Amino acid sequence: MRTPPTVLTVAGSDSGGGAGVQADLKTMLALGAHGMSVVTAVTAQNSLGVQGVWPLPAQAVRAQFRSVVDDIGVQAVKTGMLASAELVETVAGLLAGVDAPVVVDPVGISKHGDALLAASALDAVRTKLLPAATVVTPNLDEVAWLTGVRVRSEADLRRAADAVLAYGPRWVLVKGGHLAGDAVDLLTDGVEEHRFRAPRHDNRHTHGTGCTLASAVAVGLAKGLPVPEAVSAAKAYVTGAIAAGFALGAGIGPVDHGWLAPRPRP
Repeated sequence: MRTPPTVLTVAGSDSGGGAGVQADLKTMLALGAHGMSVVTAVTAQNSLGVQGVWPLPAQAVRAQFRSVVDDIGVQAVKTGMLASAELVETVAGLLAGVDAPVVVDPVGISKHGDALLAASALDAVRTKLLPAATVVTPNLDEVAWLTGVRVRSEADLRRAADAVLAYGPRWVLVKGGHLAGDAVDLLTDGVEEHRFRAPRHDNRHTHGTGCTLASAVAVGLAKGLPVPEAVSAAKAYVTGAIAAGFALGAGIGPVDHGWLAPRPRP
């Protein structure tokens, strides 16, 4: 039997199941990869927001990572919520010893505006984590947090991407989903430039989009796709997941990670 590509998520747990490790593993399964996890923090979280965050000790994160990598190995790694400067530095050090592409989702705040990374971790993200990234996938708020560059129109995307590239990742995917009009993302390594455009769906249930997109990119890279092809496939997958997002609880529901799978009619 063929072993599927192995992809490791290093991220926080979302008890509501819409984002974080849970979204990552659902995405990996939906796209044909074997997902594995290193949990960096536990959150109490639902459709209304984040009620509590408890980072794990660096020793626990390190032990999970070594347990998986030393035995099973990985063909791609995706990082998400890292919670603290200590965990950012710990994970960056671990990634330095892995010969696999790394997708960094520089999670700073949740969909509801809740802080998921200590303000003191900014320097560690810039100097330790971003240089380890094959692809970094910031949204516009994260670009502003990382670089100070404010994106107000599609014309600003390249300037924002160049500012992120200055910190050392090989590629940056600036997600323009917060702009008006079509959802336009810019991918560049400073030389090549690719724009991915999708129609905007009138659906408020979009919890987990960033985690889902970054995980889908990691799956593509684990399958051996070049970065632009991996991003193109991931964009198509997350666009479908957003279109199929569903209500859950009293607030913002999740995207539908299983939208590709045939399902019985209710």
